[in-house]
Amino acid sequence: MRFGAAVLRSYEDPFSVEEVMLNAGPAAGEILVRIAGCGMCRTDLAVRRSAGRSPLPAVLGHEGAGVVVETGGPDTGLSPGDHVVLSFDSCGHCRSCLGAAPAYCDRFAALNLFGGRTENAARFTDAAGGALAPRWFGQSSFAEYAMVPARNAVRVDPALPLELLGPLGCGFLTGAGAVLNSFGAGPGDTVVVLGTGAVGLAAVMAAGAAGAVAIAVDRHPERLALAEKLSATPVHSDSAGLPDRIRRLTDGGARYALDTTGSARLINDALRALRPTGHLGLVARLHTALPLEPGTLDRGRKISHICEGDAVPALLIPRLTGLWEAGLFPFDQLIRTYPLADIDEAERDCELGRVVKPVLVP
Repeated sequence: MRFGAAVLRSYEDPFSVEEVMLNAGPAAGEILVRIAGCGMCRTDLAVRRSAGRSPLPAVLGHEGAGVVVETGGPDTGLSPGDHVVLSFDSCGHCRSCLGAAPAYCDRFAALNLFGGRTENAARFTDAAGGALAPRWFGQSSFAEYAMVPARNAVRVDPALPLELLGPLGCGFLTGAGAVLNSFGAGPGDTVVVLGTGAVGLAAVMAAGAAGAVAIAVDRHPERLALAEKLSATPVHSDSAGLPDRIRRLTDGGARYALDTTGSARLINDALRALRPTGHLGLVARLHTALPLEPGTLDRGRKISHICEGDAVPALLIPRLTGLWEAGLFPFDQLIRTYPLADIDEAERDCELGRVVKPVLVP
């Protein structure tokens, strides 16, 4: 079958919306999905700075949602017509996957970041027959259709706004999962969120839904205003004595902090703002050494990296849609939709901070 997709052919050039070819139907354990909408994530855009580690040309996109068109047999557990949200890829049989921690799959990087699944890769080409990189995050969903391992797909209620649900598979899942899963925050807890992009604001919403108090730290007034609208206390990241200010707001220190910025200064400030035994989670990928100042890890404080919100997508995505239906996780307020043909405009708006979460609609 032939269909439209946004192809990235070089690390510097714009996306090219063109016709691509899928030369075979779903293999065992796979599904073919007609994409209703796909979120644009910072990880997609980071391919441009991957120093050649992500093979091109490729169809990116890993926050897809759509309708199952065809399945590779009854073992998929899905049927044509099912509405699904697509999440990250995992092998399903390593120790982490069997231990309900698919985000720490032994093959996570190989499957998701550096080429994707190589099984049957040759069937996905451009219109001239040229090879495209194997599926990005098991999806390559900047397209009208995506071939996906069924284990990546989560069935959702068809009454939900399908074109908006894709970011629940990665960006929103990461921020919300950090609060709900990694921290287990609840009433009486305080959560400091550093950086109010899609991941950070998802963490803010999840903290509110869990009954915790959220403090949002950023340098952009418009993002702080949005965080305040979502019931967080806004604090400018350049405030003098930032750790002391947070300690005053939290009656002696925050229980949890989530950093989405990768800023060494803010990470150290967050550690100083924690109460004894407090936990700082990092979701940003660090590209340089992280210097920790003396005293920041005293008194039982800890720091850890959190991948994909420690989520089992089949459990967390339905929880998030339920919170949305209850008015407690209004993720739709963070989304702006763009036609797939306008993917370059969406990328510019995302890089310039004009939009929190772009969603591309084929």
